[in-house]
Amino acid sequence: MIAIGEAARQSGVPIETIRYYEREGVVPAPRRAANGRRVYSEKEVGRLRFIKRCRDLGFSITDAKGLLSLSEGENDNCATVKDIGTAHLFAVRSKIAELKALEAALEQLTANCRDGSVSCQMLEALAR
Repeated sequence: MIAIGEAARQSGVPIETIRYYEREGVVPAPRRAANGRRVYSEKEVGRLRFIKRCRDLGFSITDAKGLLSLSEGENDNCATVKDIGTAHLFAVRSKIAELKALEAALEQLTANCRDGSVSCQMLEALAR
């Protein structure tokens, strides 16, 4: 059995995040030792690692929980997994487009800045 600190180390998930995931039902609560401390199995640490990978890829907690459930089900439905992944990919591409537009706007604003000028064109443009 693995203590929470070791589970955190092995999974890469901070202790407070593990507790949060348990409270929110993202992962089931582990068993408790006689002293009341949480003890984890290799499978439970694997669940934490799975959720961490999902979160590292930017999946929402809800999607990560759903993917974990699908990964542990007898009937893992690749079509459902693909739908979740495709929706997330669309959201990522959308954010990239927004960031590119933001980058262009900031480039335009900062291109008008002149060192030593009393009047700042960037501040004036932002005030409009």
